[in-house]
Amino acid sequence: MVRLTARTAAGPPGRRGTAVLALAGGYFLLPLAASVVFTVDVPGEGLTTDAYRQLVGADGFLPSLLLSLGLAAATVALVLLLTVPAALAVRLGAPKLRPVLEVVCSLPLVVPPIALVAGVGTVLRWGPDHLADTPFFRTFAALQNPSFPVVLVIVYTVMSLPFVYRALDAGLRAVDVRTLVEAARSCGAGWPRAVAGVVLPNLRGALLNAAFLTLALVLGEFTVARILGFQPFAVWIVNVSGTQARLSVAVSVISLLITWVLLLVLAFLGGRRSSSRTTDSRTTDQESSA
Repeated sequence: MVRLTARTAAGPPGRRGTAVLALAGGYFLLPLAASVVFTVDVPGEGLTTDAYRQLVGADGFLPSLLLSLGLAAATVALVLLLTVPAALAVRLGAPKLRPVLEVVCSLPLVVPPIALVAGVGTVLRWGPDHLADTPFFRTFAALQNPSFPVVLVIVYTVMSLPFVYRALDAGLRAVDVRTLVEAARSCGAGWPRAVAGVVLPNLRGALLNAAFLTLALVLGEFTVARILGFQPFAVWIVNVSGTQARLSVAVSVISLLITWVLLLVLAFLGGRRSSSRTTDSRTTDQESSA
């Protein structure tokens, strides 16, 4: 009787969940709303959108944004190209090496970004001095090309390894990869086709989560790019904030909206593909039963 009374007083689970979601939504949306009000409500002028209109003609806005998006796409491709084959090989061929792979992928959590970028900067300064008469000099110059700094892609790949590996490991734990591969192989499929056509579609959720985390990390990273002397979107925002406060807040709002839109697009594409596959499988089952 006491337990029943306590549950009744606490309310049904649906209402508690709605209250928690409302509090969480307010926690995230109220600061964003305050930022928007700060950019459009100018004392003495009333409501104006001058801060957002200035973004179109702001010096460096579009190049820095495109640079960050390009770095994000390259980082997602590189980190998935490295981690997916390694995770599958360990899962299928060498399960005893899984702790070793986990430790290696978790090392960037132990090394602070400032220490990592200090080491990278030392190597980049050492290279031109000692490799000036070798073909590797051009390699070091290409890595630091300001139009597309490949060195940032390499550093961001290392920094995103822990998050990508955790997402992929969770996906592999939820799927019987060995059975899927053996079934595909028994049907005559080779290893590349078994992985690309059977395993990867079942890991779509894990791959999307890994891409989400990597995209958020690259778009918001500041320390590494600033110390190495490059200007992606996050560094440009900080540089602008020192002279134009409203413009910098407006850029921050736009960057959040861009990140959310990209994440929603990725989630929509992943959900659309999975739903289409489900519809196709249902149609096939109905045809076979008929």
